[in-house]
This record gives sequence, structure tokens and C-alpha cells, in this order.
Amino acid sequence: MLLAIPQILDADGVARVRRVIDGGRWIDGNATSGPQAALAKRNEQLVEDDAATVEAGRVILDALGRSPLFVAGALPLKVFPPLFNRYAGGQAFDVHVDNAVRLKRGSDFRLRSDLSMTVFLADPADYDGGELVVEDLFGEQRVKLAAGDAVLYPASSLHRVEPVTRGTRVASFLWIQSMVRDDGERRILFDLDRAIQRVAADKGQGDRSVVELTGVYHNLLRRWADA
Repeated sequence: MLLAIPQILDADGVARVRRVIDGGRWIDGNATSGPQAALAKRNEQLVEDDAATVEAGRVILDALGRSPLFVAGALPLKVFPPLFNRYAGGQAFDVHVDNAVRLKRGSDFRLRSDLSMTVFLADPADYDGGELVVEDLFGEQRVKLAAGDAVLYPASSLHRVEPVTRGTRVASFLWIQSMVRDDGERRILFDLDRAIQRVAADKGQGDRSVVELTGVYHNLLRRWADA
């Protein structure tokens, strides 16, 4: 499932993050690459343990925690501390798949990367190219969203970032270990959750159908979740 999440950050949130990261320590993006990614990746990345990365990452994490759409789509168990990258002058990230397990440098924090997420931090009118292209069972999806918007997609997907031919593409990226490992099961739960919300808005939370459907949701979650 590929899920666009509008306005994870509002305009003030985007401006706050950009003020922090634009003055941070940027290095070659291959500092965090595996052997395969290093052959494909041409960008810059904010140093992982830089104070700017930590501060801006907290802003992103707080925003994710306030997003019902993110929680419904990801069913997060663990979230990797957000990282930040930028592309300019023809830089790109050729087709690749994300590592299955991510380890935070200098710590014992690790997670299974079920989902990848990109939070866009530059106005799409300010740069040409830079589309995130995700390939999966749903076909090829090209994603270039407004600053503050995010996209969530299976980390197992082949994906790439197209060359940036004008301006600078700036984004945060992170990985999520979901309580529900299987993407198909997560999609069923997400669709059921959205349907329950629509029925509840029409009939009220106390309606018998809403209560029964909510029970089905939680019984499926109980069957599939690792918590």
C-alpha cells in the first residue's frame, strides 16, 4: 500500500525544520549506504548524530504521533529516528530496495524496516525532477508532494529518486517497524478502519454495527499484531 499523508507538517513546522537543518553538517549521502545502495546513491545527507538532525527529527516524530492517518496506515511499533537528505545539480538515487534491518549508529536500537517514509521539505515549484518513483504490485507510482506532505510505502518496494535538474530537493526519510508485518494485512486493517469511521460518522459511535465492526477490527489486529 502506498499512502500519501497531507500536512504532516504545517507551514510553520516546515519552516522550523528547515531553519534547523539548513545550517547543519551535510556530508556525502553514502555515509549510511549499504554496498548496493552506494552504487546508486548520489546526494547529501545531514550527519546522523548532528544536533540539527536530532532536533529536527523530534519535530517530525511529534508530528507523526499526532497524525491519525499515519497511525492507521503504519500501525507503528518502532520508528527509526528521522534522517534528512538533499539533491541538487543532477543528483539522484537509482533503483534500489531498502535494507531489511536498520541499526541506529552508536546504539543498540534496531528495527525491521516494514515501511519507508519520505516527508517532503521543499516546495515542488522550487526544483525540477526529484520525483520518488515506487514500483510494487500496485504499479509504478511517481510521487512529488507539497512541503509538509509525506508518503508511506512498503520498504520492500523497488524505488528511486529521479535526477534533480534545477533547485534543491530537501526531505526527511525514515523507516517504521509495524505491529503488522504483512502489507496485505495492514491494508485490510486500514480499509476496515476507514470504513468504520465513515459508518460511525453516519450512525454514531454507539451504533451496534459500529461496535461490531470495531470488534472485528480489533480481533484481526489481535490475530496479526506483534506488540
